[in-house]
This record gives sequence, structure tokens and C-alpha cells, in this order.
Amino acid sequence: MSVIENFYSEEGLAKYSWFNLGGCAEFFYRPDNALELASFLKKNTKHINIIGAGSNTLIRDGGVKGVTIKLSSKFSFVKLLDDETLQVGAATLDKKISDFATQKSLSGFEFLSCIPGSIGGGIRMNSGCYGNDISKILVSVEIMDLAGNIKKISREEIKFYYRGCDLKNNLIILSANFKGKLSDKEKIKKEQLDLIEKKKNSQPNRIKTCGSTFKNTINKKAWELIKESNCENMSVGGAKISEKHCNFFLNDDNATSLEIEGLINKVKKKVFETTGINLELELQIIGENKVK
Repeated sequence: MSVIENFYSEEGLAKYSWFNLGGCAEFFYRPDNALELASFLKKNTKHINIIGAGSNTLIRDGGVKGVTIKLSSKFSFVKLLDDETLQVGAATLDKKISDFATQKSLSGFEFLSCIPGSIGGGIRMNSGCYGNDISKILVSVEIMDLAGNIKKISREEIKFYYRGCDLKNNLIILSANFKGKLSDKEKIKKEQLDLIEKKKNSQPNRIKTCGSTFKNTINKKAWELIKESNCENMSVGGAKISEKHCNFFLNDDNATSLEIEGLINKVKKKVFETTGINLELELQIIGENKVK
């Protein structure tokens, strides 16, 4: 496999995570198109891991075993299929999709301006904010299984729920179709800018974080539970909690992934002891702990 283009061993993964943390991938592959990916999968015998933009992923210090696949920038594109339907590559950043839709006078995509990351990961976790989520605009997804077979799955075949869906982990999202609604461009632009401003005023930005750490519960927001449990000033080594939004954990001072995970567990334990509620992670943790 060493002669395959865009295939590397011991690739550092910290640069692919918004935390700027993590060990190496045992093997790392960046396909440029579906044909290359299918050919690779048919020959590969190792465990497969998929990463996206890394905006919602904590990679452990010991790195990731097997092959880590990250789709190249060739999978980043937005096309207008008809007046109200977009085709989007899985590696396309959410903000890029929102901007494109605005230029085409398509409403329904404004909330994507506030979601970091790429649309492939956004579909998997049913990303959303301010009353909207991916499931409300999705029409279909094009996927590849680990045998290299491509299939289209309609929105009706997927069960979506809060920050997740039932798409199997062994399916690689290649692209997706979304439907918006034609509207006044200036009205869409204003809605988009209002949401961006709302986010800027309530959440930290330009820092090493991976967004919301815990999922909200049915009755309360995760940040409310963290605040009620007096966890706001907790830290573990270089890992700390944002002063602006206590559900955002930061790599504040050369933290390790172990320290971020330690802070996560510390807060989770305190919230459970205080409220009886067991917080669920919104971010994904992958890889192995470093052997001392």
C-alpha cells in the first residue's frame, strides 16, 4: 500500500483537529475522487477511521490505529441542480454552503453559517442550531461502503434524532443533495448575518476548541447543568472551560488530549453528583491513550 498516491504512514493528526491535539495515524489516506477511494477500499485489510474537518473530534495522544481516511479538497463543491436543490461534496465546509445558497437566493441554509466543520460530519451528527438542523433540508446522501460500492440513500430511509442519525459507521458519505426555498436575497443575507452575530456574542471563537462538548438534555441545556454544578472554573493541566460559554472546553495552554478528556470526565462526574443527570458527549473521541 505504500506506493498508493496520497497514502502516508505515521501522519500527525493534530493539524487536522480544531483542538490542535492528537498523536499520529498509523496510516493516513486522502483520496481525490470516488474511483480512487473504491480501488483503495477493495485492497485494504486494515481497520478504517473517517475524519472530517476535525471541528468536533478529540484525537487521543497515542494516535489512531489502522487507516485514517480524510477526503481531499476535491470532495468540496457546491452545485445548483435546480432552482431549489443543491448538490454538495462531503468535504464542503458548512459556511461555504450557506454562502452559496445566499447568493442563489435560497433560504433554509442560513444556520449552516454558525456550524463549524464539513457537511459529511454534519449529516452524521445532524448538526443544528437556533431551531434548525440538517435533517430539515436533506434530500438524499450518496455513500460508499467499505467494499467500494456506491449507493444513494433518501432522507426518508434515515432516522434522524438530536445530534445523530442511524447511518452506519462503515458508510463513507461522498455527497448529499439539499432542498431550500427561493426567497428574497437581502432577507436571507440579513438572517444569515443576524445568526452569525448571535453566535459571536455567545460563543468563543478563534481559539483551540471543538465546539459544544456535551449534548443538551430534554429539560436543560448542558451549559446550565455545568453552571449549576459549579464547574465553570474547573481545569486540568492546560485544559480549561471557556469563560464565555461553559460547554466549550479549550486547549488553553499546551494541553494534551488526556487533559481535555480528564476535564470532560471531571465535569461529567460533578454534574452527575450534583444533578443526577449523566451528560452525553457531543464531540467525538477517537484513538488510543499514550503508553507511558
